[in-house]
Amino acid sequence: MMLNSVFAGKRLLNTRQPLRTTGGGLSMALSSDIGIDLGTATILVFVRGKGIVLNEPSVVAIGQQTQRVLAIGAEAQRMLGRTPGNIVAVRPLKEGVIADFDITEIMLKHYITKACQKRRFFRPRVVVCIPAGTTTVEQKAVIEAISRTGARETYLIEEPRAAALGAGLDVFEPSGNMVVDIGGGTSDIAVISMGEIVESTSVRVGGDKFDEAIVRYIKKEYNVLIGERTAEQLKIAIGSAHPGSRSLQAEVRGRDLVTGLPRSLTVTTQQVVQALEEPLQIILQGVKQVLERTPPELAGDIIERGVVLTGGGALLDGFTRFLSQETEVPFYLAEDPISCVVKGTAIVLDNMNQLQESLISSRKVASSF
Repeated sequence: MMLNSVFAGKRLLNTRQPLRTTGGGLSMALSSDIGIDLGTATILVFVRGKGIVLNEPSVVAIGQQTQRVLAIGAEAQRMLGRTPGNIVAVRPLKEGVIADFDITEIMLKHYITKACQKRRFFRPRVVVCIPAGTTTVEQKAVIEAISRTGARETYLIEEPRAAALGAGLDVFEPSGNMVVDIGGGTSDIAVISMGEIVESTSVRVGGDKFDEAIVRYIKKEYNVLIGERTAEQLKIAIGSAHPGSRSLQAEVRGRDLVTGLPRSLTVTTQQVVQALEEPLQIILQGVKQVLERTPPELAGDIIERGVVLTGGGALLDGFTRFLSQETEVPFYLAEDPISCVVKGTAIVLDNMNQLQESLISSRKVASSF
């Protein structure tokens, strides 16, 4: 079936909420329930009754000699690539999972305390989003990190399921909904029906890999080394997933690897498209694998309804057009794709009685060991 071109790049406008969403009330005002999108690049925190209260980079700056935390979040991100030898700015999460447990715990405690503010005497109930392909060991690490921050109860939900809820899809119908969530460290792809994931995969490719691919391309083509933050700015300013989507150019500065001196050069959209070809193909293969394993009836629903694209990486220009063209299935960009996952945790918290059994809890993880 050939795709009609009107589908490419179309935004998702139908934002029906299948469950009750956040409202007001005294009991909610006193609640300290928290939803966390624990991303490799960014952490979003939702507090019940207040909405999304934090959107901060997952970065911590530490003094190497003292091992003292110097900055967390946006302030620490500004130090990436710019610190002296005695200070290191690190990302404690790598490819969607905890790479440094202690630093992750410090960062989470900081954000949860900051989010609760005047309600610090409450021990919050926390729902955390994790990539679809995490192991029980990785799940246990997240639960322990959250529990040690003072959480009363901790629950985990797969990112694509939370993203589908946050995007307004009625995932509890006996029909197929497909979501592709492009995060900083992973891309989670899932087909959901009747509230559960039918088929899914998680590829360790996301926005960070896009930046790394641009750095490698500039180094290979020009013998110039640029930083990952410069690569990210280049990706946002002129980058694209589809060669016919835009045609721009930008000046970048880096260090010439031959002379060792600073150097400026001009990069075009077409060059960024070439640089991103490899990571985009990996995501495309993940999408195709899930589609190939999807039962025929659900596949028919997906062709009719299309696939929803969420996550910060989904904002890459031409992404929906690229995936639509390669799969001949319509792809749509969700409204507010960056916040879809954390908005999904808000719906989970509001409907915990119905959804609790389908979530990953410390009890379920402990029983698997």
